[in-house]
Amino acid sequence: METADPETLWTPTPERIERAGLTRYAAWVQETRGVDVTASYDALWRWSVEDLEGFWASIWEYFEVIADGSPEVVLGSREMPGARWFPDVRVNFAENLLAGHDDDAIALRHGGELRELAEMSWGELRALTTRIAGGLRELGVVEGDRVVAYVPNIAEAVAAFLACASLGAVWSSCSPDFGERSVADRFAQIEPKVLLAVDGYRYGGKDFDRLEVVAALQRELPTLEHTVLLGYLDEDADPGRLDGAISWGELCSLAPAGLDELTFDRVAFDHPLWVLFSSGTTGLPKPIVHGHGGMLLEQLKKSHLHLDAQAGDRVLWFTTTGWMMWNFLVGVLFTDAQIVLFDGNPGYPDLGRLWDLADEAGVTTFGTSASFLASCMKAGIEPGEGRDLSRLTAVGSTGSPLSPEGFRWVYEHVGADTWLFSTSGGTDVCTAFVGGVPTLPVYEGEIQARALGADVQSWDEDGHPHIGQVGELVLAQPMPSMPVMFWNDPDGSRYHDSYFDTYPGIWRHGDWIQITQRGTAIITGRSDSTINRGGIRMGTSEIYRAVLSLDEITDALIVDVSGRPEFPDGWMPLFVVLAPGAQLDQDLITRIATRVRTDCSPRHVPNEVFAIDEVPRTMSGKVLEVPVKRILMGQDPDTVLSKGSLANPGALAPFLTMARQLQASSPS
Repeated sequence: METADPETLWTPTPERIERAGLTRYAAWVQETRGVDVTASYDALWRWSVEDLEGFWASIWEYFEVIADGSPEVVLGSREMPGARWFPDVRVNFAENLLAGHDDDAIALRHGGELRELAEMSWGELRALTTRIAGGLRELGVVEGDRVVAYVPNIAEAVAAFLACASLGAVWSSCSPDFGERSVADRFAQIEPKVLLAVDGYRYGGKDFDRLEVVAALQRELPTLEHTVLLGYLDEDADPGRLDGAISWGELCSLAPAGLDELTFDRVAFDHPLWVLFSSGTTGLPKPIVHGHGGMLLEQLKKSHLHLDAQAGDRVLWFTTTGWMMWNFLVGVLFTDAQIVLFDGNPGYPDLGRLWDLADEAGVTTFGTSASFLASCMKAGIEPGEGRDLSRLTAVGSTGSPLSPEGFRWVYEHVGADTWLFSTSGGTDVCTAFVGGVPTLPVYEGEIQARALGADVQSWDEDGHPHIGQVGELVLAQPMPSMPVMFWNDPDGSRYHDSYFDTYPGIWRHGDWIQITQRGTAIITGRSDSTINRGGIRMGTSEIYRAVLSLDEITDALIVDVSGRPEFPDGWMPLFVVLAPGAQLDQDLITRIATRVRTDCSPRHVPNEVFAIDEVPRTMSGKVLEVPVKRILMGQDPDTVLSKGSLANPGALAPFLTMARQLQASSPS
């Protein structure tokens, strides 16, 4: 049940509200559509879901989408899965992104451990994109071909993606810190024609040669016709070390002489733009396909109206090319803001590195993960100490729920005038369902609102929407950025089973969410890792908040395992990472139990507590609760997850050992 209103940590000034892109858009809607949506964000959101077709038609018109055909039919079919958006138009994502920018204006700033901070103008970005596209055409890449990239978060990656999109080819990327098996598990599913790769990368001050991995990928990808090597670790890296490879320079020189204008192949609205992959924590990663038109409209909406990126802004979001936030960051180029790319370890030489970059690059919006903010808080980082963060006005957080303590830390240590927006969505839609709204206040521990055009609801066990209570996060109506399909899923069964097997025709996302009377949202964890004790359900984030309030504990993982005869109500072990010098003695175990009993409920006190060296996480920082739970229940680890998708595969060792011990001690 909803409790009293939390503390208001930030309220936008009248001046900020007035200059927000959202404010201008709402006024335009009221003027052109004759609907009263300027009174409140809630009024605008309700119109956006009650007149779904009118809303997305307005996004098309307001942002002047470049296309062939008629946008008059917005939603040819509303069924989920299978909704068909704008069936009578042909568009190109890259054409719309690259249009309308002055050649001399800065498009992006980029740097990292291997390169000093530099900038790239729109003219330079177009020119590089044109050369890459010309080279890919000469290699025989045509509409529908797959181009895969094993590259870091650098400017060349952005240009290569846009070149690929301009041709109507399909892009997919992985970070070079992904292992061979993990990359092959992804790329082999989509049968690529071209592989773009780097020779290596630097992370945490150490160099990692990846040529052997690239060579292995060539062998693992039988459809591959061409490999292009970018000398990143070594500019003079020899492509001759790879079978039939050419250099990045050779690719760009393949473009016909005199080619100085990029052409665009306009494709069907739902034509595949890119393939993103699920984290791979529950088996072979799911190849999630998004369309040109769906991502175009979603990113126009998100970047302009929710992120409020405008001329003069510089947007950093720490990510790699293997996380959807990279695709999200590229989409910020639909606005007049610059984006800031960083390749390297955000904790090297210490956790102040990204804050240093914010100073150096003049960042106005600092995007990161909740786990990074929690690490800064634990490490005693002072972002403003010795740095000029006067341009920094907004901090974004995603990846996992940001705790109330994390909210307070930002306002106490980054700036009291900071717009802190927590967001939650997923790779599945490559956006956020709930997140930032620049015209609304920020409440401690809460996400500001549901996103425009996203009919997000919290449903009880009987499938009824409710307010003020925790329930299943569902989408009751389609969004253009929902997957157009999963690759190699001809009958759509894998796609259907991933989201629609619980509520027919309704998208079930797998998160617990509470929609408050204020219209804010609270994500309390994955619904399939929720702790249900004696009928009382609790998201794992609530338990983590209680446990991590103890100074001796720096990280934690908790699961609820059924099938243990000595624990008929379920066995709930807690695994903790101890602070230096701390010991897991009886006193600490007692204090953990007391804190959980007090802050959560007596039913959610862990049955046992174990110390581990580190919590296993995905590349995007998510805790592997469900896979650990399944391993401890005796399932085959190789079918439960793809170890190559883990940021720290070694962290699984104690759970594998425990699973073997449990199996050996169980009755035959």
